Amino acid sequence: MQSSPIAAADAASAAFPSWSALGPNARRSLLNRAAGALEARADAFVEVMTSELRASEPWARFNVKLGAEMVREAAAITTQIAGEVIPSDKPGLLSLALREPVGVILGIAPWNAPVILGCRAIATPLACGNTVILKASERCPRTHGLIVEAFAAAGFPEGAVKLVTNEPAHAADVVGALIDHPAVRRINFTGSTAVGRIVARRAAEHLKPVLLELGGKAPLIVLEDADLDETVKAAAFGAFMNAGQICMSTERIIVVEAIADEFARRLAEKAGAMPAPAVGAQVDDAAKASVGDLIDDALSHGARAIASRAATVLDGITPAMRLYRDESFGPVVGIVRVANEEEAVRVANDSEFGLAAAVFTRDAARGLRIARKIRSGICHVNGPTVFDEPQMPFGGVGSSGYGRFGGKAGIEAFTELRWITIAGEPGHYPI
Repeated sequence: MQSSPIAAADAASAAFPSWSALGPNARRSLLNRAAGALEARADAFVEVMTSELRASEPWARFNVKLGAEMVREAAAITTQIAGEVIPSDKPGLLSLALREPVGVILGIAPWNAPVILGCRAIATPLACGNTVILKASERCPRTHGLIVEAFAAAGFPEGAVKLVTNEPAHAADVVGALIDHPAVRRINFTGSTAVGRIVARRAAEHLKPVLLELGGKAPLIVLEDADLDETVKAAAFGAFMNAGQICMSTERIIVVEAIADEFARRLAEKAGAMPAPAVGAQVDDAAKASVGDLIDDALSHGARAIASRAATVLDGITPAMRLYRDESFGPVVGIVRVANEEEAVRVANDSEFGLAAAVFTRDAARGLRIARKIRSGICHVNGPTVFDEPQMPFGGVGSSGYGRFGGKAGIEAFTELRWITIAGEPGHYPI
């Protein structure tokens, strides 16, 4: 199951001709069986995620559930990889636009939602007729290995899905070797913006397309007409689920001053009552220390801690504080107070990142208008920043990356669009 980088790429390349020739319903059947095999290993996923990542059992089981849904959605699109007939000015010419698999896809998955994002990295590429290499996270090789084990148990042919693991010190060499391999035609990477830039530069040397889903600093705007009960629930969930270790986590709560005191009071009460098991644990001590540094910096510049047990809420966040701009990836959220709607939009856009966002208002038309002004790949009106469904186009802008996973957008990401013509009449040429 596990291979060296070169062996994995060679095996996936050898498997590509037969896998790409397999009919869509045969691929669908195997993907649906893989989803079942993932669910059958739920207890094993709980065990390894707890061991490798300090993950809670509910988070691990949610990962398996959504991961299996990702695979089933991929199964459903195998017969939707369609082309079109394009009218031509040339008499008798049949002009076709066809989507075809590209070859070997390299999927590089992170640790924070390992089953969800591991499945996302490989399921749609497989559905489109590509073979896949899953480059496991150094933090959770056993978790990612279980995914590939489930696909093998479902009956995927040898070479269709290959696993590559490595020690942290060897990550750059392993990823570089995989990107450089001529059989690897496209790459998808989910992880930090810093590493995403490295992946993109290396792939650009070979003119290989890359889909990048990177960091985030998701804003949640609270307007004066928001339903505060709903807003507080969504803000606490978005900020503190899985200890804030989600790319879509709410990191900035931008509140109109008119209701800021009441909102802050309610959120502090909610956060202060959240038990540690509900929030979850950070992945390691270094991550905890990093978040602690952000909190200390904010406090030293005048922020106020209004909740500080398992989850931390800081009020009075300003641009002078690192927490205003830096992704925390931990159980802390800052409140930024603004005068009005216009300032709220300006602050929401005052970030290099642009993955997820949210707006809370009782006026749906107003919410839509504001959502369209926010520079982000995803924006929810009256919903949390943390939300995903397998069929939705998922991805960001700016330093949050480019390209889209999910549904029909995933088909575009993992196929080549080709133009093919068939002449039906004799040609007439000027020479």
